[in-house]
Amino acid sequence: MARALALATVCLLAAGLSNTAAQGLFGAPPANSPADNAAPATPPAASQPTDSAPVQPGSPTAVVKPFYEHAGLELDRVQRSHFADPAKSVLDKSDALRKSGQGECLDPNMALDNAAYDRAEIDKSLKTIEAVKGDEAKVIVAFIVAGNPHRLEWKFKKVDGDWKISDLLSVTGEWALSQYQCE
Repeated sequence: MARALALATVCLLAAGLSNTAAQGLFGAPPANSPADNAAPATPPAASQPTDSAPVQPGSPTAVVKPFYEHAGLELDRVQRSHFADPAKSVLDKSDALRKSGQGECLDPNMALDNAAYDRAEIDKSLKTIEAVKGDEAKVIVAFIVAGNPHRLEWKFKKVDGDWKISDLLSVTGEWALSQYQCE
């Protein structure tokens, strides 16, 4: 956990944010969260908060942005081109399960950490920071719904020159898309 907070501080300082903003976006994660099990990271080559810099077309942040503009978009088959394995495999298995009539595997509100969708509240509190290192990237998203803070980590890998979502982890809810078994 100390390494994750140190990395967050380095990323935010590189982006020119204060420690107060860092605590607001990266407050201590809950014990045993998926982020605790992630491989240690090195400081990213580039970091930028979206509230002080424009979102670059084709960037990981640009890929994530629509999921906060349209609730449930992550389960839309049309969006599948934005995903790579292991996330894509889980989403495809979820589609097959739904099509078979055996029920749902995934919550239709993953990008919002299964919180109630209040567009105005999310727009007001949404903060993102992007870290890119080579062909891998992360976008950390933080927002507040009904007074409760939520933090998610979108993992990316570059596939044929495009950024694809390879996993989605909830630091707050302690779940990861790649850990779902949709069978």
